[in-house]
Amino acid sequence: MDLLKNFIGFIEEKNLFTKKDLLLLAVSGGVDSCVLCHLCSQAGFNFKIAHCNFQLRGTESERDESFVKALGEKYDVEVFVKKFDTKIYAEENKVSIQVAARELRYEWFYELRDKSTTGHRPPTTDQQRSTVNYQRPTFLLTAHHANDNIETLLMNFFKGTGIQGLKGIEAKAGRQNKLVRPLLFAKRTDIEQYAAEHQLQFVEDSSNAEEKYTRNYFRNELIPAVQKVFPQVEDNLANNIKRFQEISSLYHQSIELYKKKLVVEKGNEIHMPVLRLLQLDALQTVLYEIIKTYNFSAAQAADVIKLLKSTSGKYVQSASHKIIKNRNWLIISPLQTSLTQHILIEPTITVIDFEQGKLKFSNIAKDEFTILKKDAIAQLDAGEIQFPLLLRKWKQGDYFYPLGMQKKKKLSRFFIDKKLSITAKEKVWVLEMDKKIVWVVGLRIDDRFKVTKNTQNILAITLTPA
Repeated sequence: MDLLKNFIGFIEEKNLFTKKDLLLLAVSGGVDSCVLCHLCSQAGFNFKIAHCNFQLRGTESERDESFVKALGEKYDVEVFVKKFDTKIYAEENKVSIQVAARELRYEWFYELRDKSTTGHRPPTTDQQRSTVNYQRPTFLLTAHHANDNIETLLMNFFKGTGIQGLKGIEAKAGRQNKLVRPLLFAKRTDIEQYAAEHQLQFVEDSSNAEEKYTRNYFRNELIPAVQKVFPQVEDNLANNIKRFQEISSLYHQSIELYKKKLVVEKGNEIHMPVLRLLQLDALQTVLYEIIKTYNFSAAQAADVIKLLKSTSGKYVQSASHKIIKNRNWLIISPLQTSLTQHILIEPTITVIDFEQGKLKFSNIAKDEFTILKKDAIAQLDAGEIQFPLLLRKWKQGDYFYPLGMQKKKKLSRFFIDKKLSITAKEKVWVLEMDKKIVWVVGLRIDDRFKVTKNTQNILAITLTPA
């Protein structure tokens, strides 16, 4: 394989990036990321390097850091290095070391991509250094290759993640599709052969041989065992991934068509015709894709199916919604209890239904942000927001710092200034964080959470009235 030619061809075929872009390469020092550096250099792409020192392997971790810094000098590019207290993070967040490392590195990678930071760089003139420091990477690149993709496919298959998991690793993903994997076309043997042909130096990670890590078991034990029976298993699975990706695309298109036929929106309720649902061949799959938006689990889909032939009045309930059988309809509606007066919003939530309509949550990078002066849209500094948030009705004694003001004001006084009627006041809700009002919904945000020149990411919340 002509790896460089295929590398350039894959980038062009998938429209991953161009030579106008500045790339940030995640480099561990292993053979995969070292080959990625060499390919980017040979292809004429402009890049910087980011290296994570997780401090998990003692002197070996320090060796890797020094090697990557030397690699930056070889290619005359800027190198960013960060040390992480990975074990402490894992203990505090009650996650595995592997999950902790993944969360820490990607959060830092996106931070580097979203703002200009000075790293370790070979000596340059002041003018050159100034120019580099004001450049911000367009894309984050990792050295995931075809074998990584195959291992991911098998792990997801055995975990039972459905069609989404069978897609494997995508060439473009992450925040605003800025995470790119340009080596997915190449197998590990292709990469190792390229490194040998070009006499590339790299470091070995001793943990790769440890079978206690799930991925290493698939890599070092399961796949080699299957290859004894099916020698072409890697090529076959790689081709299957392409098929599954196309199937996934068709699947989601089909689900959207079903939603258009089955879902009728009436205010803050969703109505679905029982007779049409009963005619579906893939009833459980289609039904789950509709109800999961309202916090129903895959296991509850079977209970909802039982409602189709039950008597009117029977229902199934999630944390936020109820699905009730009403004659020839299934009706999804927000819980009509005192609990709906206090709705807890976790960071994974994108849409919330409440008494006054819907709130839609989205994250926006600063370079894609435009100020919108609309009362129905709250644009907040995401760095100042900590989840969970609480959506509730306002109460006497509530106060906030109205946008543009440095002094607090009671909501009752704010309503007088806004000339709200008694009935309008009764309909006002607030979004609260740690007993601080972030937004008087549909009226005014709190000045403490506004977007400033130092803001890197924006949390946008849009109100759609009922």
